[in-house]
Amino acid sequence: MCVIGKNELTELIRSYKCIHPFDYSLLDGDGYILTVKEERTLHYLEHQNLVSNEVVFTPPQFVAHLTAKSKYGRMGLSFLNAAKVHSGYVGRLALELVNLSNERQPITIKRGDPLMHIEFLKREGEPSPYIGGYMFQFMSEEEIADYVTILTRDFKNVFHKDDDVVQLMDQASFLTPPFFQIRP
Repeated sequence: MCVIGKNELTELIRSYKCIHPFDYSLLDGDGYILTVKEERTLHYLEHQNLVSNEVVFTPPQFVAHLTAKSKYGRMGLSFLNAAKVHSGYVGRLALELVNLSNERQPITIKRGDPLMHIEFLKREGEPSPYIGGYMFQFMSEEEIADYVTILTRDFKNVFHKDDDVVQLMDQASFLTPPFFQIRP
């Protein structure tokens, strides 16, 4: 496995909407900086799930790796979720955070603030894409339809049965508006 460079990442984004919406100024080294969908304030020892503004699609031949912006770590914000986005995953990311500030002060993250780095790594071997219950998480029906088109058009060898995609869409139905909740 190896991290892909900026030129390959921008091609993936152009071809498959791997990050949408995309802002060229948020490219950072070999990755991209994900932003926050809505403003949140975390009080000392409080845990919250923040949702990325961007939809992330990790094509089946890749996995993605997440790392927090150091700015927030220095403030005392700790990221609890795993640092991997499965191959084949499509959806907004739920970023699990807790405020562990030594000063015991609230930390506010504003809508659009850069929060987390994402890097895409080429994987080896047969694709084994994510087909779990968080597929299409926090996406509108229109966004889901756009990505279903990409999956069935460009990745037929992996998402080859209409039934597979319909099953994924059914699993995601509770994650689209107006529900916008994280599944327990």
